[in-house]
Formats: sequence, structure tokens, C-alpha cells
Amino acid sequence: MKLVTISTAFNPADAHVMRTRLEAAGFDVFVKNETAALTLEGYALTAGGIQVQVPEDQVEEAKEFLNTPFEPLPGDSQFQ
Repeated sequence: MKLVTISTAFNPADAHVMRTRLEAAGFDVFVKNETAALTLEGYALTAGGIQVQVPEDQVEEAKEFLNTPFEPLPGDSQFQ
């Protein structure tokens, strides 16, 4: 299975928000370079960031999903 980077983040929180959204929608997700970014200061910037990846057969749908505006669930007062 070939993995393809669909998005890049420069901090773990952003990468894991994307990962969580994608996983909740049924995508298979892998986060690459996170450990190196946490252990080597500045590594995330020089290595191209923390990469969010999916299998190549899910790339187009996953990109489209991430580009769709987030809509909170009805009654979720935190986002109103």
C-alpha cells in the first residue's frame, strides 16, 4: 500500500486534528515525521513538516473532505 501526503502541518496538534477528522469519516490515516518534529527542535520546518498521509486510492476523496468546511453537530453550543 503506497501512502501519499495530502496535507502538511507544522505542529502535532494541527496534524492530529486532520487525522481525527479523516479517521472519523472512515479514511485510513498515517501521520509521518511527528516524533522527529517533537524530538528535534525545528525539524518539522526543515523536513517539510508533519505529513498527513492516506493510501493512494483515498487521496482525492480525502483532499475533498479536508477542503469541505467543518460543520458542527446540531446543538453543539461550543461552536455557536
